[in-house]
Amino acid sequence: METFRHFIENYTSLSNTEWEQISRCCEKRIVEKGEVLLEQGKICKHLYFLERGLLRFYIFKDGNDITKFFTASPYCFTSQVSFNMQKPATENIQALEKSIVWQISAQQVNELFELKGWANFARKITQEVQFFTEEILEDIQTETAEYRFKKMLETTPKLVQRIPLKHLATFLGIAPQSLSRIRKKLHET
Repeated sequence: METFRHFIENYTSLSNTEWEQISRCCEKRIVEKGEVLLEQGKICKHLYFLERGLLRFYIFKDGNDITKFFTASPYCFTSQVSFNMQKPATENIQALEKSIVWQISAQQVNELFELKGWANFARKITQEVQFFTEEILEDIQTETAEYRFKKMLETTPKLVQRIPLKHLATFLGIAPQSLSRIRKKLHET
């Protein structure tokens, strides 16, 4: 759980008292590879910290599952709209690797906002997630799949190696065969 404290302290400082209150709210969960943490249509009741592992967020459209994005450890995650509004999720969250997750209930998250350190952390991580989301949306709207794949190879090469090609292809909005051609082309240059 110390990984979670270090993660929070990358954003803000915490007193030992604040950390003790936060850590008492955390419940450890081991998530097996392939396990779905959240199913579309269910309400997301937790904020999570991914200590170890890799997750994908995906939706179903026309009988196909389409990857929205990936979350690699260490990082916080939840289904934003479902968690904050307590309404059914429009997405699924699945472990792509055996993962260690710490979960905090919605009620506990709200109680933690009384702590200055937690409130600062929550504000900063929310802004960071919004920035990442806007960047992904802008790239989808303005860049080719080849450009986006090349950017992933440059910025997160180890992550790309951990993601199954079929999920990477749906994230890029292309067929797996097209991704194979792009990979071959980039390998040849």
